[in-house]
Parts: sequence; structure tokens; C-alpha cells
Amino acid sequence: MAAVRICVCGDEGTGKSSLITSLVKDELVTTKIQPVLPQITVPPRIDTPENVTTTIVDTSALPQERHTLRKEIRKSNVILLVYSDHYSYQRVALFWMAYFRSLGVNVPVVLCANKSDLAGVDDAAQVIEEEMMPLMAEFKEIDSCIRTSAKNFHNTIEVFYLCQKAVTHPIAPLFDSKESNLKPTAVAALQRIFCAYQYPQGDEYTLTYSDLCDKDQDGHLNDKEFDNFQKKCFDKLLPENDLNSNKQAIQKISAECITDKGINARGFLLWNKMYAEGGRHEIIWTILRAFHYTDSLSLKDSFLNPKFEVPPYSSAELSPAGYRFFVDLFLLFDKDNDGGLNDQELAALFAPAPSLPASWADCSFPSSTCRNEAGHITLQGWLAQWSMTTFVEPKTTLEYLAYLGFESPEKGGTTAALKVTKPRRRRRRPGRVDRNVVSCYVLGASQSGKSSLLDAFLNRPFSQTYHPTIKPRTAVNNVELQGGKQCYLILEELGELEPAILENQAKLDTRDILCYTYDSSDPDSFSHIVELRRRYPQLDELPAVYVALKADRDKTTQRSEQQPDEYTNELRMAPPLHVSVTWSSISELFVHIAESATYPSTAFPKQEEEPVDRTNLYIAIGATICAAAAFVIIWKRTTSSGSA
Repeated sequence: MAAVRICVCGDEGTGKSSLITSLVKDELVTTKIQPVLPQITVPPRIDTPENVTTTIVDTSALPQERHTLRKEIRKSNVILLVYSDHYSYQRVALFWMAYFRSLGVNVPVVLCANKSDLAGVDDAAQVIEEEMMPLMAEFKEIDSCIRTSAKNFHNTIEVFYLCQKAVTHPIAPLFDSKESNLKPTAVAALQRIFCAYQYPQGDEYTLTYSDLCDKDQDGHLNDKEFDNFQKKCFDKLLPENDLNSNKQAIQKISAECITDKGINARGFLLWNKMYAEGGRHEIIWTILRAFHYTDSLSLKDSFLNPKFEVPPYSSAELSPAGYRFFVDLFLLFDKDNDGGLNDQELAALFAPAPSLPASWADCSFPSSTCRNEAGHITLQGWLAQWSMTTFVEPKTTLEYLAYLGFESPEKGGTTAALKVTKPRRRRRRPGRVDRNVVSCYVLGASQSGKSSLLDAFLNRPFSQTYHPTIKPRTAVNNVELQGGKQCYLILEELGELEPAILENQAKLDTRDILCYTYDSSDPDSFSHIVELRRRYPQLDELPAVYVALKADRDKTTQRSEQQPDEYTNELRMAPPLHVSVTWSSISELFVHIAESATYPSTAFPKQEEEPVDRTNLYIAIGATICAAAAFVIIWKRTTSSGSA
């Protein structure tokens, strides 16, 4: 927020103009002051909240000035309502608050008891208890209250500071004064912060589970972890005496909140509640804003969705820092060390996020990747799933990196966890495509074995039961290429959406390779591939491999114009690979698919060999002969001249 506009209201004679003059002059003004002061702009100062510029507008309560009063109230961010005696105090509830509500404005009101030097009551606490607290209980719009005296220069600066703070650090979203509790949205935000993760500042990316930097994730915040938290939010450490005082105050309210391990989650909420009750809610806002929360207690859109563009023919992948973050995250939450994340561990891991990514539910996570015998996702499957999510929806990965607490010591925020690959415009050119994640559509006739192929890819046991694929199904796993290089391969079976997807050129452009499959024991299986290529000629623009599945059964002649070997030979492509998901060598097929995707020129039809062009050779030989003849002629002439 760049500016705060304060509208000073109240009955005539309550000292509104004197308060403003005392603030500006920084001293008591004894000369006569005009009834309504002109608008005043106060530039930011060191002690100004959020470094905002403040505009103060004086008003008149006279009936003939009511139109101007309405206009200024509607333009303001906060209202300073001033009273000075019993009559003007009674008018706060009977007229002013009702008037504000009738205008439909929704701005905080700071209640000011001015001329405290004339009140005859030295006990400020008594005035607040008897006069102000009943009004605050009745009218939720009243943000705070204060006693002032322009004559004695008492709280004249503080009252305008409260007005600024009511706008820059509003109490209403945080605390319910009637219930004397933090509001549910504030509790949810603070609990997420307590359950957040972060990278500390430094050269190394080292994950720390933050229960506010709770590195051991014991559900408590020890002194060292609290220091890290203070440094992140306030850029300074809390003195040890103040920390001990806070602990003692929390312990008086709830003894179990403070243990030898430190402050637990409930104690952390009580600590924030104490600040809200004490009128120090700017501390809570500082914490929330350090963790990228907006005034509506939602995470900033720029934090969840930073600018990240993937050019055409390029793709997004996790960077080394991104992989390291997800590895550490997995290891941190595998509490039973069984190599897998069970439902409870996954729920704890995703506690700072609204839920699992929607795309994960669409692909039936965790069945889309590797699981252990108990059905829990393994580290291999966890990394594969995030690799696929980043490839398909990089913005989803960025959003969840923000939820889960990734922070980079360098500029760039969550985008430091991702990288963009080089464009692959010319796939027919020999050479390797610079990608570590590749995607493949598995095409073929019904019951050709596509689903079993995806199961084998995820090391699932073979099942004789046939289950038709209705909606698209995805499987992702890592593949070790020749030379030991790791690559993530995404296999997708299209189901009944196959026609719609193959007609979508944009979707085809994102694929790296096609895998045409047919049942070598079914005579009608291969003809489906021939028909697919005829119906969708755009498929020829993608690299492809042909696979004959169910090779453990008796091979049969295909009812097609050409047999598979003849068909591929005419296309000048490699013949179909004969494999079976029941064979242990099935893994070699996945390596072959990944290799063909990373070297796409090998999976296109081979070019016809052209006659060898020897023109350059003949020119070179002729030039050599001419040069030799010239040398001989020159040598003979030189010799003849010497003899003469």
C-alpha cells in the first residue's frame, strides 16, 4: 500500500483541528486555529508503518457540510473519530457509528478521547474500561482506542500512528475481540507457517523442515530454530530475556505448550494471540508477510504463480536444486524408514498445501508411478511423479514448491527449482535431444496389451484379467540409458479419447515419440496401426517405434495388406520388436523407447541413399595434375636457362 488517507471526524469543539496542528507543528499552537484545516500530506518517516505516505483530512460536523463529510469518508482508508466530553461521547454510538454504517463504508475506526487534560480522570485504564471497551464490543468497526491531549502534546503522534497501523496492519482479519480468539483463517495461516519448510540462506541447498525451521521435526521450536525464524521474519534476533519472558507468559496460560524441546504448535498460536490481545498485531502481520501472505490471508499470486515461460518445442524439468528439495522432503517424511510414503506420511507432507495436485488425482496417483509391496510410493516413484508434473504442468510444480516451502538463496524464488530445455525443432537431424524427461503415446488396437505394458513399466505383476481403458492412463518411471545416464520416461495410453487427442496438433507437439503396439497373436491387431497412420497423417512428423506384444504366444499372420516386417521395411524403419511383458527382458524395450526419444533421428524413416557425388574428387585430381605439370614446365625452363 502506497498511501493512507485518514478522515478526522467528530463533533464541533472536540479538538480535531488542534490534534492535526499539534502533529504538524510538533508543539502546542496557542493562536486561533481555523475551523477546518486544509488537507495535509505527511511523507514517510522511519517509524511509519510500511513506509507509507499519509494524507490527513479535517472535516466539519455542521449540517451544511454534510455532503463534503460524506465524500471524504468514502474516500478514506481509516476514520479517526474524536470525542472530548460526555455529550460527544454519547454521540459516538447514537450518531457517528450509525452514520458510518448508513454510508456503507467498510473501513476501520480509531476512537480518540481527546482533551484528556480536562477530563479530571488520571486513571487511563478506567476510561478505557468504562468508556471505550463497551463501544469496541458493540461496534466491530472500531479497531483501537486511545486518550490524547493536544494541549499537553500527549499521544498526538501515537493516535495517527494507530490510524496508519489500522490500514497497514488491520486487526480485523486476525482477531475476534468478542470471542477473544484468533480467527480461523489466521489460525490456518499460522499453522501452515509452523508446518512450513524452507531453505536457509547460504551457499548450499539444505532442506530444513520448519515447524519454523524445526530441523528435527519434533513438533517443537527450540531456541536455535526460533532464532532462525526471528532472522527470517524480523531480520534480527530476539534478546534472550525477551524470549524467556515470552515462554513464561505462554506457560502461565498453558503449561504443556512449553517443554524441554521448546514451544509446540499450540504455544506458537498462543504467542501470536498474546500479541493480538496486546495491540501488537503488526508483529503477526510481519510474520505473515515474511511468508508471502496478503491482507486477505491468502498466499500472494506472484508467489504461487511466478513468471515462468516455456518456449515452443522446449519443455520444463526439475533443476538439481529441485530434485534435491524433493529428495530431502521424501526422506524427511518417511518416518518408518520403509522406503515408501504411506497415507499418513503423505497427508503430513502436504499439510501446508490445500490438497494433492489435481492432476495427480486425474492420473490416479500413486498408481501412476512406482510403489513398494505395501502400495506406498517409493523415492523413485516420488521423483518420477514430480518430473512428469513439471513436464506436463510446470506451473503446478511451482505452486506446490511455494506451498511446501522451497526458497532459493539466489534471486528467482521457486523458479530456481526448474529449468527449461533447449528447443527441439529439427528432430530428423542426427544428434541427441537435450532432455532428461521424455513422453510417449502408446498406440494400438484394443486388447493389444498396452495396459499390461504400462504395468510392466511400473514393475507390476502381470494379470490375465482384461480391463478396458476408458480414460487416458499414464505411467512414469526412470530408465537407465546406455552409459548410465538416467532419464524419466512417461508412457500414456489414450483410451477412448484417442481420436480427440490425435487430432490435437498442440498435444502431439509436446510428445517426443510414438510407440505403435499390436498383438502378434491376433490377426486383426496390426491393421489398426495402418488405419491410424492413414487417418492421422500428422503422426508421421513424430519419431516412432513398432512393438509386437504377446510374443510368448504363437505368432499369427496379420490380416493386412502387408505383414508388419514388410510394412516397416517399406517405410525404411526398423522392424517391430517382439516382446512379452512376462519376459524379464521387457525392460530393454523401455530403454529402446527412451533412447529413440533422445536420439529422434534414429526413429524416423531412413533416407534413400543417393549416388556418390565424385565431382569434387575429379576437380581435386585435375587441379593436382595441372599443378604438377606447371611445376615440371617451370623446372625445365629454369634448367635450360642455367645451361645457357
